[in-house]
Amino acid sequence: MINKLILFFVMVFTSNLYAVETWKIASLNWQPYAGSEIENQGSSIQKLRELLKKEDIKLIVEFYPWNRAKKLVETNNEYVGIFPAWPEDVFDGSIISPAIDWSEISILKLSENEVKFKNIDELFEKYTVGVVNTYIYPKEINDAMKKYPQHVEGATSEITLLKKLSIGRGVVAITDPKVMLHLAEKEGISNIEVINYIMKKELVVAFSDSKENRKRLKLLVKLLKGIEK
Repeated sequence: MINKLILFFVMVFTSNLYAVETWKIASLNWQPYAGSEIENQGSSIQKLRELLKKEDIKLIVEFYPWNRAKKLVETNNEYVGIFPAWPEDVFDGSIISPAIDWSEISILKLSENEVKFKNIDELFEKYTVGVVNTYIYPKEINDAMKKYPQHVEGATSEITLLKKLSIGRGVVAITDPKVMLHLAEKEGISNIEVINYIMKKELVVAFSDSKENRKRLKLLVKLLKGIEK
């Protein structure tokens, strides 16, 4: 009996000693940055996974529609955060990491259409602009959307945005060009082009605010600083 108890405690101690910490995050299908059906679950997911491997941390990713992903992390402590996210497009009370990866925001159109404008405000004033409804865009774009709501063509997803643009439901679209062109190639649509680069955007982890996640954030900052050296 005593030998069995000793064996039990040794097994428990050993399993705890070699237990791997796991981070579960919620993400969206936003190829090529993140996706359930692509290599390494996307280029941004792979960057985060490789970063966490340096501390023997296992990354588990579950994919949901974006608003549901945010709500899950906000209300369920099983998830440590959402990723990849623009810093504007997070949930209330979240704590945000430095950039893990980078995205771009650009204006795209059909190759055969002529589009002329001087700034974002004039773009929305003159043309119908496609956007993804579930995204929170940077202030300059968001302000123009509020100013000219009659010229906003909302889409439920990136693929819907692409299809609307391809049939003329919106003269231009505003999104990440890598995402739009990746989807266009998959759909066999060859007449989409970037006409104007707006800005580069950080892709961050947005953690729910807890004592444990503040420690995780500090660790992530340390790991990122190690890369910069």
